Amino acid sequence: MSQFAFDPPAVVAVPVEGQAGAFPVRRILCVGRNYHAHRVEMGGDDRDPPFFFAKPADAIVPPGRDVAYPPRTANLHHEVELVVALKAGGADVPVDSALGLVFGYAVGVDMTRRDLQNAAKDKGYPWEAAKGFDDAAPISAIRPWSGAPPQGRIRLSVNGAARQDSTLDRMIWNVAEIIAEASRLWTLAAGDLIYTGTPEGVGPLVRGDRVEGKAEGVGRLSFTVV
Repeated sequence: MSQFAFDPPAVVAVPVEGQAGAFPVRRILCVGRNYHAHRVEMGGDDRDPPFFFAKPADAIVPPGRDVAYPPRTANLHHEVELVVALKAGGADVPVDSALGLVFGYAVGVDMTRRDLQNAAKDKGYPWEAAKGFDDAAPISAIRPWSGAPPQGRIRLSVNGAARQDSTLDRMIWNVAEIIAEASRLWTLAAGDLIYTGTPEGVGPLVRGDRVEGKAEGVGRLSFTVV
């Protein structure tokens, strides 16, 4: 007799470059307002520190799959981001030890139902419906990595037209600081993904749009909104 009332869901996993085994996703943490120009674009300023929110693991859209336009929104936005994949974890991780937890990096898109997010902000409600819906976290294959984090260009285009174009060294909190701060709020573990924030240029998507994102030296992803 099974120990479960019904078959448990399949493990969500992301391909790893150059490896047969995939990266099993435990959870997804995201950093908000981690580039100054995006803070200004969203109505913030330098007094607003970056903050965290979460998406469920099953929001992942692995490479090669298109993204379904979600219900209950008329204003779906793209936010291209560097994604950190962890191979280990812990609580209260020192900044100078944080990079030792990194398995690799990917490029992802934080999909946002902006109209629902704005309505939630106005009422002081939580953001889950705006950020944690089905297909809300497209991601490229993960590139294994050691040493200093990537610092190059990060870009996103829609139907061939550039929308977002910045460099990773413009992040307000760097990768080590993000990991260390997250470990003060959660006990991190292998399988955690951290979307590290988006630069300016976020904007709307409609069905039929072809989205392409790239992080220099890390990877690229592309999908159609269907």
